[in-house]
Amino acid sequence: MGTRIRIACGVAVVGLSLTACGGTTGNSSQQGGSQGKDTATVAFRTPNWILPISAPGFTQGENDIFSTALYRKLYSYKLDGSSPDNIDPRRSLAEAPAVSDGGRTLTITLKDNTWSDGKPITTKDIQFWWDLVTTNKDKWASYRPGGFPDNIEEFKVKDDKTFSFTTKKAYNTAWFIGNQLNRIVPLPQHAWDKGDPKTTFAALTEAAKDPKSYATDPLWKVGSGPWKLEKYVPNGEVVLAKQDTYSGPDKPSLNKVVLRPFTGDDSEFNVLRAGQIDYGYIPPANLSQKSYLESKGYTISPWYGWSITYLQLNFNNPKTGPLFKQPYLRQALQMLIDQPTISKVIWGGMASPTCGPVPSKGEGCAYSFDPEKAKQLLEANGWKVTPDGQTTCEDAAKCGEGVEKGAPLAFTVTSQSGFTATSKMFAEIKSQMAKVGVQLTIKEVPDSVAVTPACKPDESKCSWDMSFFGSQGSWYYPAFASGERLFQTGAPVNLGSYSNPEADKLIDRAQFSSDASALQEYNTFLAKDLPVLWMPNPVYQISAYKSGLQGVDPQDPMNLMYFQDWSWKS
Repeated sequence: MGTRIRIACGVAVVGLSLTACGGTTGNSSQQGGSQGKDTATVAFRTPNWILPISAPGFTQGENDIFSTALYRKLYSYKLDGSSPDNIDPRRSLAEAPAVSDGGRTLTITLKDNTWSDGKPITTKDIQFWWDLVTTNKDKWASYRPGGFPDNIEEFKVKDDKTFSFTTKKAYNTAWFIGNQLNRIVPLPQHAWDKGDPKTTFAALTEAAKDPKSYATDPLWKVGSGPWKLEKYVPNGEVVLAKQDTYSGPDKPSLNKVVLRPFTGDDSEFNVLRAGQIDYGYIPPANLSQKSYLESKGYTISPWYGWSITYLQLNFNNPKTGPLFKQPYLRQALQMLIDQPTISKVIWGGMASPTCGPVPSKGEGCAYSFDPEKAKQLLEANGWKVTPDGQTTCEDAAKCGEGVEKGAPLAFTVTSQSGFTATSKMFAEIKSQMAKVGVQLTIKEVPDSVAVTPACKPDESKCSWDMSFFGSQGSWYYPAFASGERLFQTGAPVNLGSYSNPEADKLIDRAQFSSDASALQEYNTFLAKDLPVLWMPNPVYQISAYKSGLQGVDPQDPMNLMYFQDWSWKS
């Protein structure tokens, strides 16, 4: 395997600065929360999946935060460069893997920890997880054919504390630790096992689909995390209570955390202004009120994510897919998106350009905003450009394979509703594209991912053109920012069905090579090839929290929240 790559902030050469940016503390520092000194109230979407095995349609970030509070993952990570392969040694349930056999075998030793009922966490709980996901991998959202667990030649339990994986190929160890072992969550075999993995998985999945019983079903009472579920209202308030028997070193200081959902940015911000929540966020449209909130005792802290944001293109749409398959057209469309100005003006400086598939500071994009060059590119490839009208293909031989004479440049963007900044952003992009006769129709829906699935050209659901789901970042990476789940042919989150053999080869190299340049080469190629249109990457949110609430910063760039670190100033 060669030298193991140590990744600090993901990729040293294009890494995003992840230093926490806490704002100025207000004059009236709060000594206790809106519900008392032992409780914190948090603006938070209601999670709707409790089982710590991801399921298609339930992969929202709030579900991961919720599940991790109740069930600890085998490994936790941090991107500050302080530990090898980004493993967080304090929060992790196991020691760092010992690598042998030319990089193919990773031997893992569990630390001493217990379930909430006092039973020890052992390799039986790892074996239980393994049996469930391997037997039911077709129902696991993290599964991709050929990936984990298909890439494992042997899983071996050595004793109650030690187990090992031997892979079929020698992987880049940093990639395997950050992007494969991150999926393992020990499960309470003694409380959940019904004897057969399929029967057990079906029962667990059925229970997880019944949120109204989350707080009462005995099934969910045995956990490994610092919190237990005290109250759950479907589409409403969720209360986490301190788990008194928690065995980890990061024991909660608060007794309770109240998760409160809101119908939209306006309703959340009104409650925040009134001081009725301890941790919330400022919608980008309201950033001008930052000073007011600081004067009321809030700390303002942008939450920077290990993320990218993009506009998905449907290469399989039978009508517009042939257009998207033309590299020159993708380049022209990218040149009509003024990322720097949108980031500064519409997102209030709380976004930066996305330049490629690996998170960066938003500098050195392959395609800058250049409407005149976009116009020239279209004209050179057979298009009759009609500013403020309808641009059409005039010379089919130049327009490209599958593009007919008279074909219009007219697309529908399916975007997220409920985000003012997103609506303003697409109004600006629509205006710029209209200047060269590219017509955009913006259709806002509550869940743009759900209505723009990966599809085949002959399927009725393949009628969508462009999809945007990046109002808080389109994709948050695990510790190693490679693209096997996003941009490889047939990847599970490759909703637009992008496919390029060269991209596939570079993605594979990033996974298997110990050469630190492999990820940079992958990034450079896809930055230019445009599997998607790169868009301004907003901070996950502009967090605002009572200045007496300690331990919030630094906020996790991989989009987790560790409420156990929070406490009120005494």
